Amino acid sequence: MTVVVEIPDHLAATLCEAWANLPRATLESLAVEGYRSGKLSAAEAGELLGHTSRWETEDFLSAHGVWPGTSAEDLRSDLAALDRLRGK
Repeated sequence: MTVVVEIPDHLAATLCEAWANLPRATLESLAVEGYRSGKLSAAEAGELLGHTSRWETEDFLSAHGVWPGTSAEDLRSDLAALDRLRGK
């Protein structure tokens, strides 16, 4: 699918100053928001961006602050579950 976005010239100039490759920046923004909102999986975001590996997608999403990290509470919960499974 081809998507055409119309941007007023004066705003396009400002955006092009911020991002040398405005079409790519737009696609990346779409992938980030699609993943953040749950509309796209990580694999789908990677496919949209043409990534060749899961790691490339994870790095990209992490760099944009949307890759889910592990919190200290997540780790404590996981360790407690492991202890329960091991009978401790």
